[in-house]
Amino acid sequence: MLLTGFKEESTDWMIKMQNSKHITIFSDKKKIVLGTSTILYVQKTGNHVEIHVSGGKVYNTRLTLGELANQLGDSFIRVHRGCMVSVMAIHEITDNINLINGETLIYTIRKKKEIIGQFHEKQKRMIAGFTEEGVPATEEEYRRYYSSFENLPFAFTDIEMVFDEERHAVDWIFRYGNPALAKLEKLPLERLIGSSFGSLFSNMDSKWLRSYERAVNFGETLEIIDYSPEIDTYLKVICFPTFQGHCGCMLFDCSEITLTQNSNDAAKALMLYFGNLSDYLL
Repeated sequence: MLLTGFKEESTDWMIKMQNSKHITIFSDKKKIVLGTSTILYVQKTGNHVEIHVSGGKVYNTRLTLGELANQLGDSFIRVHRGCMVSVMAIHEITDNINLINGETLIYTIRKKKEIIGQFHEKQKRMIAGFTEEGVPATEEEYRRYYSSFENLPFAFTDIEMVFDEERHAVDWIFRYGNPALAKLEKLPLERLIGSSFGSLFSNMDSKWLRSYERAVNFGETLEIIDYSPEIDTYLKVICFPTFQGHCGCMLFDCSEITLTQNSNDAAKALMLYFGNLSDYLL
């Protein structure tokens, strides 16, 4: 639970999704149980198959792609002879398979039409399977649900992803926002709630979409620090799954955040926090 008062029922859909199907593999002589909904793609490398999961972990196994295909089921697409990709992990298909975590994969170009067709059909079924069970039906119900968020000193919103006819995530709708959100976005709540981000900001930057997709599709909690041209502000955003097809976002104006170090452990904590920051700066 991220905040005191946040209702755990909001992540029930994610727990059910991740518990719905598992596979068992042996990797580095250890028995590993993986939820299929956490797997981004599997790829043959020499005598092994690499299983890439959400969060960057990679498992090596001697299972064949055929054996894995039987276990993974219909939510994966074979994009070339040695690679299968999760439908949920695909952001779009251009000259490459572009994943929601920023990775790109090659595929069999001569089968582009067939692969795109499979992707659209399977993603359509996936999105159609989103249930409204447990999701507030009205603005009043959202406000009651998130009543403990009303007086927080930072902005919070619950957003619902919007998909286009090709099932790409193209926008999001504000379903709940606290007063601090209105202050940050420089718009009254009555304009924000029920409106799509793109309809409010013509200069919408799509870079936020991939992170929100990851939170929605893989149940990840992600932190984004970037510039928002829409409101001319450097933001820190923490997003996490709430209802099916939704994610929650805590937003902070970076100019209002002061970093303090209160102990000798702070430097170590910062190293763990930033991790491989150098990879992003190269």
